[in-house]
Amino acid sequence: MIDLGNLALVLALCAVLSVLSYWFGLLNGSGAASSFAVGAIIGGLGSIGWLVTLLAFTFLGFFVTKFRFQAKKMLNVQEGTKGERTYRNVLANGLVPAAVAVISFALGQQGSEIAGIAFISSVAVAAADTTASELGVLSKNVYLITTGRKVRPGTDGGISAIGTASCIAASAMASLVGWLAIFWSNPFDPVIAIPIAMGVTGCMLDSVVGATLERSGKVTKLGNNMMTMGLGAMLSVVLYVLFV
Repeated sequence: MIDLGNLALVLALCAVLSVLSYWFGLLNGSGAASSFAVGAIIGGLGSIGWLVTLLAFTFLGFFVTKFRFQAKKMLNVQEGTKGERTYRNVLANGLVPAAVAVISFALGQQGSEIAGIAFISSVAVAAADTTASELGVLSKNVYLITTGRKVRPGTDGGISAIGTASCIAASAMASLVGWLAIFWSNPFDPVIAIPIAMGVTGCMLDSVVGATLERSGKVTKLGNNMMTMGLGAMLSVVLYVLFV
């Protein structure tokens, strides 16, 4: 059952943040509207902790997008014209976490540890991929993950030392924030290794898909993100059932 008081708080928080994101040029109109809808689903069907986890990722994404933006613009690898994101970006990173919330709610498991792990894992993949992409394009040494051939920064499937380190750090950060926001328990619990590992694995898989299916036009960026985030969430459930 949905807690109406909790839902009202979620809707108010999502509305304020969407308006501010649009006002400060972080999201365009379609992005702000999509952000409100995704946040309402996750906070309403999951919990405030789930929404806080998503918001932490969102702010991380905004930060790395704006980081050295002029340098990215000179390389023509920037997001939007001023770093703003559209509904495509919101859906690419929000549909899978929203699906986890819907499925968990339908099964009456939104308060369970396994549902929280699946949700955190999906966000960890998004955080790792976004951070690796936004910081990795600033590297001069980028190599295609499938062949090791040096490629231009921003090439689908390209990886770098900076991007890989950023991927690991972002996955750990997203998992830690999610763990504290959702479970309010010991952050050194070994189980936290599951979402951290899924974040890194999903990011690497995103690069493999980018170098193959995305470059050949068989999948879009949205499809790639949804596939890898979905896989990260599903694998986390498998690992949890097998080892926890």
